[in-house]
Amino acid sequence: MALAPGTVAGVVPWWVTGWQAGHWWLPIRLLGAVILFAGAAVLVHAFTRFVTEGLGTPAPIAPTEQLVMGGLYRHVRNPMYVAVTASIGGQALLLGRPVLLAYGLLTATVMWAFARWYEEPQLFRTFGAEYETYRRAVPGWWPRLRPWQGGGSAGVHGQLSPPPVD
Repeated sequence: MALAPGTVAGVVPWWVTGWQAGHWWLPIRLLGAVILFAGAAVLVHAFTRFVTEGLGTPAPIAPTEQLVMGGLYRHVRNPMYVAVTASIGGQALLLGRPVLLAYGLLTATVMWAFARWYEEPQLFRTFGAEYETYRRAVPGWWPRLRPWQGGGSAGVHGQLSPPPVD
């Protein structure tokens, strides 16, 4: 957890800014602190779900044995990526450093591409109908307000197809 998210959401923002604060309006900076800490809390929760529910890690070299669909994963399929992006955005507001907003956008784009073109096809190959049902029910990037209540055996929802490549 410290290696990838810690580098992307901690080391690089520090390297870019030295964590030197600009002079932004205090309420904006406080909002940034709330977003930063909320992102960090989501990241810890999501990583913990990978270990306890999935019996693995988010790293491709030690993937989960089970599809992780509980906790925050009932609201959004990519809570770790959303949390990392939020943490970077929170730092941008807290420090008053617009360069971090640009970095956050770039980071989010790279994470989206990785999830779309590597993770989603890999999850479909590994978990098949179970993942397809989950993918259709839970948004990838914008959390649903009410948690998805599905789970368990899939395959009753019709013909399977791999995720679209658009």
